[in-house]
Amino acid sequence: MMEVEEIVIRIADNGQGIPESIHSRLFEPFFTTKPVGRGTGLGLSISYQIVVQQHQGQLICQSQPGQGTEFTIRIPIIDAYPSQTDLM
Repeated sequence: MMEVEEIVIRIADNGQGIPESIHSRLFEPFFTTKPVGRGTGLGLSISYQIVVQQHQGQLICQSQPGQGTEFTIRIPIIDAYPSQTDLM
């Protein structure tokens, strides 16, 4: 089995974290915890579309209230220009 190479990006903070009750909604279009007219949220549904749907990667959120949040982006490396030996 061929091992998939990937790029991994981790973005973390030490803020108040994200309540468990909204974890399942983070990547929904138009989801926000802000009052109406006070912003549109983090744009996580667009980020999800780019990472997961367009690049076949993963976008993972790990958070514990009071302990901060970490987003992990994993994108497979796809060789768009195969070498001559790969073509034989």
